[in-house]
Amino acid sequence: MTSLPPQPLSPLDGRYRSAVGELGEHLSEAGLNRARVHVEVEWLIAQTDRGFFGSTPLSDHQKSALRQVVTDFGQADIDELATLEATTRHDVKAVEYYVRRRLSDLGLDAIAELTHFACTSEDINNLSYAVTVRDAVQQVWLPKYRSVIATLQALAVEHRDAAMLSRTHGQPATPSTMGKELAVFVYRLGRIAAQVEATEYLGKFSGATGTFSAHLVAAPDVSWPTVSQEFVESLGLTWNPLTTQIESHDWQAELYGKISHANRVLHNLATDIWTYISLGYFRQIPAAGATGSSTMPHKVNPIRFENAEANLELSSALLDSLAATLVTSRLQRDLTDSSAQRNIGVGFGHSMLALDNIQRGLGEIDLDRALLLDDLDHNWEVLGEAIQTVIRAEVVAGRSTIADPYALLKELTRGKRVGAEDLASFVEALEIGDEAKARLLALTPATYVGIADELVDRLP
Repeated sequence: MTSLPPQPLSPLDGRYRSAVGELGEHLSEAGLNRARVHVEVEWLIAQTDRGFFGSTPLSDHQKSALRQVVTDFGQADIDELATLEATTRHDVKAVEYYVRRRLSDLGLDAIAELTHFACTSEDINNLSYAVTVRDAVQQVWLPKYRSVIATLQALAVEHRDAAMLSRTHGQPATPSTMGKELAVFVYRLGRIAAQVEATEYLGKFSGATGTFSAHLVAAPDVSWPTVSQEFVESLGLTWNPLTTQIESHDWQAELYGKISHANRVLHNLATDIWTYISLGYFRQIPAAGATGSSTMPHKVNPIRFENAEANLELSSALLDSLAATLVTSRLQRDLTDSSAQRNIGVGFGHSMLALDNIQRGLGEIDLDRALLLDDLDHNWEVLGEAIQTVIRAEVVAGRSTIADPYALLKELTRGKRVGAEDLASFVEALEIGDEAKARLLALTPATYVGIADELVDRLP
């Protein structure tokens, strides 16, 4: 047997790359290294702007040339860093040497010693992860998540008046509308979106144990906490003033908890849509040339929602593990977070893949309103709730003396199929007021939906 050429181990980098590839711009090793270079470059500029150690501010042209190192970062730079790391055996040290080379290329050797000045690797890493995760969430994951919500909201509005039989505990129950049921998910997912959007991305920049010790020895008169805060905030992050060697990762645990929560609500949506498909409420629109089953030609399997379920479970498992792992570091530093954080992109990748499947799946279903109405017409017993509730109101109002209306309706409907004529005869014989009786006689399962239609308007 011949050996295969190098293959991606993760399906996210193979079979499903087209659905998740945008995340690689931020949450890949290359994306992380580019962010590290960005942080190192901005720290150089921040120091020279302040004239540290006799340095002079860089010209606008020099700053632009330095920042272009980041914006032009590409395959040649990725390869160069890999070569450097093969020698240094240290990823951040390789970045430092890479930046020094660029300074030399630009004739800026005089400030080379300000590269990585007073920094521990974690000063660079924590800011780089904060930048890459922030950008991945804001530029890639959230737009896709919001797009799924928008698709779902459009379906909720479209089907707001589509009366359907509800099923509580899997049994026929008080009718609703398909639009209202979908709106519930829109509301739930929207709340989480707002929470994710409000995430604080924290950063520290305070040296080997968070004490500014080396900084103070080098420049006793500088207000290093102020410099640190201004620098972290210049990157669009929130400054964390109290840390050990590492930023404590609490913001990451909070964010991954929210993404995992979103995953679980989406999982609930996927299982509900799958069930509606199995009931025939939604018809699947077959794609031309697609095969539903390798042996049963009639089938159109709900694979989009099944794939989504699996990937949502994988994403939550990984993000939950990251949230649990990252908040613990022995004393002032251990390295457990280093390997763990390299899997952030995998956690987001499985969530992105699920979002892609759900959005595609929602675009491949069509509501069978006729079947919904037929289902309702075979379950008139669900009006038992309405009848017993009206009787109780009539008793309180003094227009009926019926004892225990609930038991009366339970005897009539529990575990039985009751038709329209049976219920009409039952209502006609009730000792209740004429107006109440008329309301009940006019009621059908399809009209017994309360204000389900109006509730869709509660969506923001």
